[in-house]
Amino acid sequence: MPAPRRTVRAQFAAAPARLRVGIVGAGRVGAVLGAALSAAGHDVVAAAGLSTASADRAARLLPGVPLLPADEVVAAADLVVLAVPDDTLPGLVAGLAETGVWRAGQLTFHTSGAHGLAVLEPAEQMGVLPLALHPAMTFSGAPEDADRLGGAPFGVTSRPEHRAVAETLVLEMGGEPFFVDEADRRLYHAALVTGANHLVTLVAEAADLLRTAGITDPARVLAPLLTAALDNGLRRGDRGLTGPVSRGDVGTVSDHLETLTERAPDSVAAYVAMAQRTTERALSAGRLKRHEGAPLLDLLTAARHGDPAGSR
Repeated sequence: MPAPRRTVRAQFAAAPARLRVGIVGAGRVGAVLGAALSAAGHDVVAAAGLSTASADRAARLLPGVPLLPADEVVAAADLVVLAVPDDTLPGLVAGLAETGVWRAGQLTFHTSGAHGLAVLEPAEQMGVLPLALHPAMTFSGAPEDADRLGGAPFGVTSRPEHRAVAETLVLEMGGEPFFVDEADRRLYHAALVTGANHLVTLVAEAADLLRTAGITDPARVLAPLLTAALDNGLRRGDRGLTGPVSRGDVGTVSDHLETLTERAPDSVAAYVAMAQRTTERALSAGRLKRHEGAPLLDLLTAARHGDPAGSR
């Protein structure tokens, strides 16, 4: 039977400010959060990490902290940080529950943006206070990752009675909490992936096309343009859109498709997909009139079916 939440809250409230912290997943995120919790005065007592890179990162960010199996990390900790890949998290939580290692009065939070509290139910049933604290920041494994945590927004999902606990932990790690409902967690994560992960792909794709065009230093060309575009997008939304789609320049888009088909065929599908979505958003925002957007959509539909010129 689940332990009463009142008991868990009371045990947390009675616990000393200094918590024994265990990090399960001493990777790019877990090691950084462990270092932040240590800097806040908590005692990181153990970490788990399978790869050599995790071991090296733990040695750099969590010096002196022993690397142990996951169940031993949980057994040693008051606060367990689960910083593992999204698809690994459900099996890990359930597997640890099967060993009986979770105990009433512990706290745990996972760092997955894709999951909320449901994935922690096996631990919660054993009396563990569950939290979902997702840093909305990219971590590459570089030394500057620790600096990126300062002021980073954290998507927090918790029981209403546990929000103060969640907020305190985020603030101690240097972040800024905002709350995401359980039902909105997947959409929240899809939004971040669309913005951050796909942005990296778009930037790398643009850089590759510039190199193909003979530009030896794509970053020098792209940096001011992309910085301005990002600023426009954040401040003005669809009103910040520029370029041939926003002008209804069907001929320019058709020329792009023909050129990409000839010189960078692997880029055609991505160009078509983004141009179509840009056209749809420009129409919805009133940036394009219906009679201006229709020829673009016809061209892009034809391109999806193998006619880059749209039978022009």
